Amino acid sequence: MPRLFTALELPRDVAAALAALRGGLPGARWIDPENYHLTLRFIGDIDAAMARDVHTALEGVRRAPVAVTLAGLAAFGGAKPRAIVMTARPDAALLALQSEHEVLMRHIGLAAETRKFTPHVTLARLRQTAPQLVGEYLSAHGLLPLRSFRAVRVALVSARKSSGGGPYIVEAVYPLR
Repeated sequence: MPRLFTALELPRDVAAALAALRGGLPGARWIDPENYHLTLRFIGDIDAAMARDVHTALEGVRRAPVAVTLAGLAAFGGAKPRAIVMTARPDAALLALQSEHEVLMRHIGLAAETRKFTPHVTLARLRQTAPQLVGEYLSAHGLLPLRSFRAVRVALVSARKSSGGGPYIVEAVYPLR
């Protein structure tokens, strides 16, 4: 059973700029830049028939390219930080695209996503990293210029069940036109 999600890919220059933030945080497992993405809808472990239904549903999406603005570094997990992320502005077009993916996945029989959509790119996964060190890292790297890019396609991506952070495989792409 593949573990699938839909995502926006990052242009190489944007990924390279984000990769420059790697390092300097004990306990961080940095994601390889070729695996950076902005998840739209986590689908999960599904069988081949449902994967075909997902593909068919995504083929019907007709949306214009989406402008994505990366806004700043943050940590997810509160008092027990679990990830360093680059947040993205939740612009109307991005939210509409994500919402359409949610509606499509529910329409073909998948359960509703229970987590609130927070657009971001995961840069590192953290394991027992002291919150103080995370705060120091964010303070030292937090003042970054905004980066924007135009997402021109959505990817259907698969991941190994327990890997978390890649490697990911692009199974199909759907142009935004």
